[in-house]
Amino acid sequence: MNESREHILKTAFILFLQKSFKEVTLKEIVEKSGLSKGAFYHYFPSKEKLFHEIVEIFYFKGLKIDFDSFSKISFYEFYHDVLNHTITNFWKIKEFLEDTNDEDDITYYTLVLDAVKLFPGFKEQVNKNHAQKLAGWEHAVQSAINRGEIKSRMTARQITQLFIYSSDGITPHMVLDGKIKEVHNEIQILWDGLYADLKA
Repeated sequence: MNESREHILKTAFILFLQKSFKEVTLKEIVEKSGLSKGAFYHYFPSKEKLFHEIVEIFYFKGLKIDFDSFSKISFYEFYHDVLNHTITNFWKIKEFLEDTNDEDDITYYTLVLDAVKLFPGFKEQVNKNHAQKLAGWEHAVQSAINRGEIKSRMTARQITQLFIYSSDGITPHMVLDGKIKEVHNEIQILWDGLYADLKA
């Protein structure tokens, strides 16, 4: 990626995390980046397009999961791979932004809420990604059931939802408490507990 373009993306991303989309002005982005207005327009036709690209790069592409790349040996290894991949990608984003303020990590969620309001197709894209996530997990769970690794009265879909939604619930609560560094460990403890109950 072009250095000036990346610098604008990084500068704007930080500003959008500090304030809402509406509060951040084009003038502010230009001033903070240290580049000219002409340089900004060379790379981005508008503030909206810049914001859209930030969401696309850092939310959809940055957090996208390729479930085929995870272990197929056991469900235990599969969910550990998923957790490690997710946490690693999140820290890469924070590192790129040189973001060391863990108490403000809730702003990553507010940026997504801004995107939902701004872009009509965003919610549909989120739903599509969620459906792919459910399918990837459900396949891994069903495979584990079929080979006798885990056993439950619940369906593969219900077990999948138990793992995914427990993580989705813990993460924002810990982020609100400024405990982002503890999220990985808390989720792993919970998932290992669930797995222990399911293990045949």
